[in-house]
Amino acid sequence: MVEDYEEENMLNICRYVDEKLQEYRHQLIKQPESTVMVLAALSIAEELFELRQQLSKSERNETEMMKRVNSKIEQLLEDVRG
Repeated sequence: MVEDYEEENMLNICRYVDEKLQEYRHQLIKQPESTVMVLAALSIAEELFELRQQLSKSERNETEMMKRVNSKIEQLLEDVRG
């Protein structure tokens, strides 16, 4: 059974893909439909790839920040213990 949120999510994805197809159809009027579809798919894949790279970079930055925070907390605790 499909949950309501899954159905809504799928509808949102379908709308997004359709918007991309429409965008490319308007830009590439003389191109075959298959070309338009491939370029739209590549555009979506590029967005996904870039977002994954940004997420990975953010996660690395967060990990480094947490290491520094933990180090400062350990240092503070050592200072308090004397």
